[in-house]
Amino acid sequence: MQTTIKIKGMTCGHCEGRVNTELGKISGVTEVKAVAADGIAVITSSEVLNSEDISQAVTTAGYKVIA
Repeated sequence: MQTTIKIKGMTCGHCEGRVNTELGKISGVTEVKAVAADGIAVITSSEVLNSEDISQAVTTAGYKVIA
């Protein structure tokens, strides 16, 4: 499955790396592709992800999920 989220605050490759790392720690996540220029992250997973887990991971990375 793929989930696309909007993220506020990413500005560079370092930001992308932090988001990729934290989202990649969520159980079931197989791939993450954050794109600072678009303010998004595309998460590929083997199972349905909990939105709270996603939000917490992005917050831990230092950013915010926007609706």
